[in-house]
Amino acid sequence: MNELTPIIVGVGQINDRPPIPTDGLDPIALMEAALRQAETDAGTSLLTEADYLGIVQQIAFRDLGDPCAPLAERLGAHPAVAFQTDGPNGDSPIMLLNDAANRIGAGEVKIALVVGAEALRTAAARIAAQQAGRKLDATRDAATRARPGYTQSYGLVAPVDVYPLYENAMRAALGQSLAEAQQESGEIWSRFSEVAAANDGAWLRQPVSASEVVTPSDRNRPIAFPYNKLMVANSSVNQGAGFIVTSVGEARARNIPEDRWIYVGNGAAAHEADNTMRRDRYDHSASMAVSIQRTLELNQLTPADLDAVELYSCFPCIPKLARRLIEWPVDRPATVFGGLTFGGGPIGNYMSHAVVSMVKRLRDQPGTGLLFANGGYATHNHTIAISSQPIAAARFPRSFDYQAEADAVRGAAPMLNKEYTGPATVESYTAFFRRDGSVRSGVVVARTPSDERTLAHVPGSAANTLAALMSHESEPVGRSGAIAAATDGELRIWTFT
Repeated sequence: MNELTPIIVGVGQINDRPPIPTDGLDPIALMEAALRQAETDAGTSLLTEADYLGIVQQIAFRDLGDPCAPLAERLGAHPAVAFQTDGPNGDSPIMLLNDAANRIGAGEVKIALVVGAEALRTAAARIAAQQAGRKLDATRDAATRARPGYTQSYGLVAPVDVYPLYENAMRAALGQSLAEAQQESGEIWSRFSEVAAANDGAWLRQPVSASEVVTPSDRNRPIAFPYNKLMVANSSVNQGAGFIVTSVGEARARNIPEDRWIYVGNGAAAHEADNTMRRDRYDHSASMAVSIQRTLELNQLTPADLDAVELYSCFPCIPKLARRLIEWPVDRPATVFGGLTFGGGPIGNYMSHAVVSMVKRLRDQPGTGLLFANGGYATHNHTIAISSQPIAAARFPRSFDYQAEADAVRGAAPMLNKEYTGPATVESYTAFFRRDGSVRSGVVVARTPSDERTLAHVPGSAANTLAALMSHESEPVGRSGAIAAATDGELRIWTFT
């Protein structure tokens, strides 16, 4: 430890739930509230002297534009470094924490603010009010499920459509039955709900059983096979969270008590191809593995050294993949905040809430925590360690870019054949549901005899094929079938042999 060792000294978060959702705060107001809480938590004035402001991009109120200047003005700050992330990706808060720690360790920055917020609950309510004839300034840039493109035409539009490809491929690779895989998801998510129930910063605070998580019901409708509503991120929230990073020397000069200090370790980031059809496989992520394993190595930690973890939980496949990399048992909570279903899923800013909860956890129960973040369509991975004690192996500044290493260990992606018809085998798949619980359609990611990848459509009218995809009796992955041109000349159709 030296005077430039980076530490987190203040954390804050806010849930905004007015009785009338249209009266909710906008994201900038939520960010301000979270950072003022963080300053109070630190116990001294810091905001006006901050020289770094990193903001997680938000999507709820797009017409706010770049929030850096208006937020800094509200805080009375004049940061020399101020920017928002390129996208609202789930790894953004950990990337900003890592970047801030490096700048502090290099002596470039003294006080760093990291913050984000979403107000999708309010934005959606204002849109609904507008459509009812009331004149409200609704500014949510809602995503449409009608975007053009090859994968989108087959139904792979939103993250909830794509992540099941990993879930189903991973289950087959592990040799699990559907019931076994769902049971694992249910156990992990049930423990998430228990953590959220005990966390006053969480959005949903009612514990649920593993059976309730995996069993479809009126309140837990199926969304994309095998995921139900209680297994996916809950983005209909108004939440903000932020934290303050400084150095040991600065904290001492400002008389910030050492019991507020949480030491920042080194982190590692790597990414998969943006195009989900260009992935090498769906039962593993080289960039996830490199991100997590490199973080442990950089900080000279083993999984046994970890007292708490936050394994990103937009959908079950991600913490299920991540926990196997660190041999984290299913009966230990893989969250300190509550997961994106129960803690809340404010698009790219969930991990800021995880940082807040991890800091509080390590203050109360000294030890070391691992924060693993994921973003995009299982695309972006960034991991970092923090601890109640100095991490002796950590060095600052130190690059967190391990893309070259991930690329070197990743297998080659198969060629994509968008026009193929003929025999093929199932690589992965999912089925899409309507709000009433009926099956809308399905999609199969298939491999041709020459090992090319292609997509095939399963119409909602193909009851037998859909039943086979969702069967508890046999594993669809690896099964043979055929792809035929559709009579309307558009989507090619999958049938099992």
